[in-house]
Amino acid sequence: MATRVWDYLPEYEKERDDILAAVETVFESGQLVLGDSVLGFEESFAGYHGSAHCVTVDNGTNALKLALQALGIGRGDEVITVSNTAAPTVVAIDSVGAVPKFVDVREDDYLLDTRQVAEAITPRTKALLPVHLYGQCVDMAPLVELAREHGLSVLEDCAQSHGARHHGRMAGTIGDAAAFSFYPTKVLGAYGDGGAVLSDDEDVAARLRRLRYYGMADRYYVVEPGHNARLDEVQAEILRRKLGRLDDYIARRRAVADRYAEGLADLTGPGGLVLPAVSDGNEHVYYLYVVRHPNRDEIIERLHAYDIRLNISYPWPVHTMTGFAHLGYRPGSLPVTERLAGEIFSLPMYPSLPPDLQDKVIAALREVVDRL
Repeated sequence: MATRVWDYLPEYEKERDDILAAVETVFESGQLVLGDSVLGFEESFAGYHGSAHCVTVDNGTNALKLALQALGIGRGDEVITVSNTAAPTVVAIDSVGAVPKFVDVREDDYLLDTRQVAEAITPRTKALLPVHLYGQCVDMAPLVELAREHGLSVLEDCAQSHGARHHGRMAGTIGDAAAFSFYPTKVLGAYGDGGAVLSDDEDVAARLRRLRYYGMADRYYVVEPGHNARLDEVQAEILRRKLGRLDDYIARRRAVADRYAEGLADLTGPGGLVLPAVSDGNEHVYYLYVVRHPNRDEIIERLHAYDIRLNISYPWPVHTMTGFAHLGYRPGSLPVTERLAGEIFSLPMYPSLPPDLQDKVIAALREVVDRL
């Protein structure tokens, strides 16, 4: 079988009994929607982060969308973010009628370049949306300071940073709200879609609970137009149980990252392989292990001979996609983002990655790079 960047089956084999017990717990509970499993997971996830409120939703995109709405972001408002992200970040902004405004990323860690944000702020700017990409956090202090100065909301996109810390603070606890995805590949992943929003603001949380349930404050009475965006009880129960193993998942991801760093260290240097850089104050959780090489496409193609299939996160910056052509960005608008898109690729990374498969990837990559 081909070696791929992610595989849930080894983990499922170890945790099968607990996963199936979670399903049985829900089916025997007598309540299949917004029951004890959703409530229990919300309390546990908020507690893990030391946050006042957790509101679960059906997926990470709706976590972003509903969080923006709960923060009062709407038609014509500008939201500053990055183009080096998964498209749902920007889809969520567009879906509330707001306008994404992109700034470039840093060369070393591929995260939002906070030095460019002040210049991007206009009278229409209403929110900053930093993306904690690949498993580590954006430098938040400058963003929080700018937000206070200009009266802006800060919404953290934590889809890839469950359990990450920034100067001792957990990702998702620094802004006004934070959106999480529990898509199966995530550091904390469900067996299907799922999402959540954290906030210490009681009004924001109350509005989120309405918005995920058609906008109802009381049953059958709509206060404002909302959505059907509830997290399924089965996924909530699975996540509640897996949350107790999150720190172990992270430790094992870091061990995989250390093994890569040791096995690939001598391939680095001018014109060589660039390994992930951990930025000051960050505790990386390695959702993805993203490396970089100027001959990326050739490397990926040659690795097919070893039956290794790698991934690119992400090959197309959002501002270059036809679906966002109306925003008016041209090639060269975000030079670092565009250059990275031609060079980055992801190596296999998941907690249950067998050592022999990782060694296979390291050995094959060494051979391919040496022959370039």
